[in-house]
Amino acid sequence: MANTQAVIAGVYAAFNQRNIDGALALMSESVSWPKASEGGRVVGKQEIRAYWSRQWKEFDPHVTPIEVIDRGAGKIDVRVRQLVKSLGGDVLSDSEVWHFYTTRDALIERMDLEESGADSGQSPSSAFFHH
Repeated sequence: MANTQAVIAGVYAAFNQRNIDGALALMSESVSWPKASEGGRVVGKQEIRAYWSRQWKEFDPHVTPIEVIDRGAGKIDVRVRQLVKSLGGDVLSDSEVWHFYTTRDALIERMDLEESGADSGQSPSSAFFHH
């Protein structure tokens, strides 16, 4: 569990600091990641780099882990506070969501997310809708 906690804490810290290389270092080469602000998914570190770079030019998202549940067999559930602001500082969304990770060999293989009452599989998260 200690290694799991370190990987999870590290990826959120790196994301919030806009340290793409630090976050990607905790992921496998074939990592699959949801595009919360656009809908759909990206696969691979370079696609995540491009997606996050686009996202950070439009929004200022910060995610803070509240609860980490290690389910064993490489499955980790994380409840987070997701604060999304406009680049001008206006709060667009302040909510709690669940992130579900699959890891292998201490690297993130896949992340999925869930919003209350919403299927975020293919459509953008409501947190990123322009008001």
